[in-house]
Amino acid sequence: MKKTFALRVDSEMYDAIERWAADEFRSTNGQIEWILSEALKKAKRHPKSTKCNGEVASVTNGKEGGSNE
Repeated sequence: MKKTFALRVDSEMYDAIERWAADEFRSTNGQIEWILSEALKKAKRHPKSTKCNGEVASVTNGKEGGSNE
């Protein structure tokens, strides 16, 4: 379920996100969602971080994937 909320950003930042979204063929909202998702993945805080391409990946020693290297 998606939640709706107000987000205040600087107009220059919004314009930059809007241009980036157009370059990626996304809506501005979709681009903001993607940016947030990537930041959460990088911080290892994404709620779906154990999934990879729709499949559940095993997490071992903080690493994603099935190998124990």
